[in-house]
Amino acid sequence: MLPPGKGRIYWHVLFRDNPQVRVIVSEAHRRLAGIDGLDLVPYEWLHLTTLVVGLTDEITDGQLTSLVAEARKLLADVQPVTVTLGHVLYHPEAIALEARPAEALAPMLDAARSATRNATGRDGALGTDPWTPHVTIAYSSAEQPAAPVIAALGRHLPDCKVTIDRMSLVVQDGPEYLWAWRPLAEVLFDSPSPQDRTRGR
Repeated sequence: MLPPGKGRIYWHVLFRDNPQVRVIVSEAHRRLAGIDGLDLVPYEWLHLTTLVVGLTDEITDGQLTSLVAEARKLLADVQPVTVTLGHVLYHPEAIALEARPAEALAPMLDAARSATRNATGRDGALGTDPWTPHVTIAYSSAEQPAAPVIAALGRHLPDCKVTIDRMSLVVQDGPEYLWAWRPLAEVLFDSPSPQDRTRGR
């Protein structure tokens, strides 16, 4: 956990404007209402972590500019992907909805890794190993038995199909629960650069 004032840069998929994700997360939050020791993720910051780029004091503004340019170039050849949310994942630190099939999102992860390596000389880091794409719905803020939480939420919510067609570069300042997040750039899939458009791509 980072202290206040220390930042980490991520490639995230943000779902703040996705009505389907809001509906399924609203149902999860409704079932979890009244259970102490959980910090529910605000709708504005519902996300799927793709890659941890690094700490803010390790990466220059020039590298960030190159990072976004590299990602735009690589994601121009990636098609939008539809995944299904519904299966609930339980972890001592969080509750999440798995995004399946994970392999459908591999081109997005590969693009994030390559862009990060090309722009910063760093490989970046996975949030989970092996990578398990997921949308976190709540973080645990206290130790508690899992059984009451599982009884309230269950292990599966009604399936929700979500199309992912963009990835965002986001700075997270300080600990997760403060939600001091700053989106720096949004990169669309299957989107040619302005130069390519003028060439009639």
